[in-house]
Amino acid sequence: MKPLVIAAAFCAVSTPVLAESHATGDPEEGEKVFRQCRACHMVVTPEGDEIQKGGKVGPNLYGVAGRTAGTYEDFNYSDSMVAAGEAGLAWDEEHFVPYVRNATDFLKDYLDDSSARGKMTFRARSDEDAANVWAYLVSVGPEPEMDEASAD
Repeated sequence: MKPLVIAAAFCAVSTPVLAESHATGDPEEGEKVFRQCRACHMVVTPEGDEIQKGGKVGPNLYGVAGRTAGTYEDFNYSDSMVAAGEAGLAWDEEHFVPYVRNATDFLKDYLDDSSARGKMTFRARSDEDAANVWAYLVSVGPEPEMDEASAD
C-alpha cells in the first residue's frame, strides 16, 4: 500500500511541470510560423540573449510556459488579460492554442464576459500552427524547474 501512496504523491507533484512543458506540435515548424509573431514579440532570456529578435508591441515570450497570464513585468496588458491571470489562467498548450487563434474570443469564453477584449489582433491560421508555435516556445524556453521530490 505504501508504494502506491508514494507513486500517487509523485504524480500529484510532477503533473503541473508536465502540463507546463507538454507540447504536441513540431518546434521546427513552429519556428517558421513564429516569424509572423516576431513583428510584435521577442524571445529574449533574462540575461539578454536574443533567441528571436522581435518587436516590443507584445510581451517577451521567453519562459511563457507556465507563466500566469497578464504578468510579464513592464508590459501594459488589457484589463481582460490581467483579469484572466487573476482568475488563474497560466499558459499551457490547452489555453495557448485557442488564444492564438482568436485572443478576444478566447478571453470572452475564459472570463465568461462578452465585453472582454484582448490587445492581440494576430490570429494563427490553424490549431496546428498555434500548437507548433507553442512547441517552439517550449523548446527555446527554460528547463522546467523540478522540486527535490521529483528529482529523485
